[in-house]
Amino acid sequence: MHIVVVGLSHRTAPVEVREQLSIPDSSIQECLTLLKNSSEILEVSILSTCNRLEIYSLVKDIDIGLSSIKIFMSQYSNVNQIDLEPHLFDFRQEEAVLHLMKVSAGLDSLVLGEGQILSQVKKMMRLGQDYQSTGPILNRLLTQSISAGKKVRSETNLGTGAVSISSAAVELAQLKLGQSQGIDNLVSLQSESVIVVGAGKMSRLLITHLQAKGCKELVLLNRNIERAKNLAKDFPNIKIISKGLNALDENIESASLVFTSTASDKPFIDFKRIDALEIKSSIRLIDIGVPRNISNDVKDHELVESYDVDDLQEVVSRNQEFRKKIAQEAEELIKDEKGLFLEWWASLEAVPTINKLRSDLELIRKEELQKALSRMGPDFSARERKVVEALTKGIINKILHTPVTKLRSPQSRQERQASLKIVEKLFSLEEED
Repeated sequence: MHIVVVGLSHRTAPVEVREQLSIPDSSIQECLTLLKNSSEILEVSILSTCNRLEIYSLVKDIDIGLSSIKIFMSQYSNVNQIDLEPHLFDFRQEEAVLHLMKVSAGLDSLVLGEGQILSQVKKMMRLGQDYQSTGPILNRLLTQSISAGKKVRSETNLGTGAVSISSAAVELAQLKLGQSQGIDNLVSLQSESVIVVGAGKMSRLLITHLQAKGCKELVLLNRNIERAKNLAKDFPNIKIISKGLNALDENIESASLVFTSTASDKPFIDFKRIDALEIKSSIRLIDIGVPRNISNDVKDHELVESYDVDDLQEVVSRNQEFRKKIAQEAEELIKDEKGLFLEWWASLEAVPTINKLRSDLELIRKEELQKALSRMGPDFSARERKVVEALTKGIINKILHTPVTKLRSPQSRQERQASLKIVEKLFSLEEED
């Protein structure tokens, strides 16, 4: 068995490619089922966010398993595999383990130290368990990776400052506003007419950061207006006007700053829509949705500045040097967690021998117990039988404890294999193979 990951991210693919491979929650179960239908894939889990799609699998054969996953990604996205291949990466065994732990810790994020990715890894594990696509190996790996992510955040300062896509989007708006006014420092958003489209987790974070950067009032638009109103209630210190998505056009006409973050699978703001409106002054559109909510052609409009998640790199680079130093501390913690998982993984080699040994001893125990009980006669009570049964089980467990512990303890593969051969020879276990 081999652990592999195939994926693409902001490091390897532009947003126009990433959005074609974005898998919404509603499609996760179907995709996991399709992948598990491959005879080569034993366990599988999918991580799909605005900046990455990664498929973690336990496969029988590395090359065949990787090929099966890449074929699935090509078919799902309707992108020719030849065109898709340059944007993909794949890692195997130890590298795959290390990569997942770095992702969970926020070390592979666009915004180094991003906190939201840890909850997305937790969600990946939950969905894999709910849809029964993961088993003991991936569940253990995901659990260890979540532990690594928590440890990095609790034992380093990597999570300080602007550490989310939403906070970077707000900072980008400040940066562009400052440049247009000839100001180097980030400016307050107090005087901006702001719209937030969408009422999900990203929008919640957007409003949190908008409030922190001086925004006093905004319009919150969502297809489900009740959801928008419920979100607005959580921000009593900022005036939020909640409206349905049908009010988008009239509000864009009077806005200076628009953020979009919805689950729409295609753009709903394009050049044609903007051109039909009576926009009197320049407007900035910042789209953090993947797939994108704003079409690329709006940049051709003379009154529009439009940005997407790939444009956040300008903000990220301002904070990156500080975070890189802290990331070195985090890397050491990650190595420890990786080592714990790999020790456990290596110990699995002993499981078949341990199971054979336990099975043989259990068979002997039952046979000898049955002989003893038959000699005791009918006067032996049910309670006494239970006591003797527990006694024999306890003896077997005591005998097995030391050899099992030794076989599963951290050691080189050569040492473990030598020990396994000795046990198999002494107890004639190899004859059963």
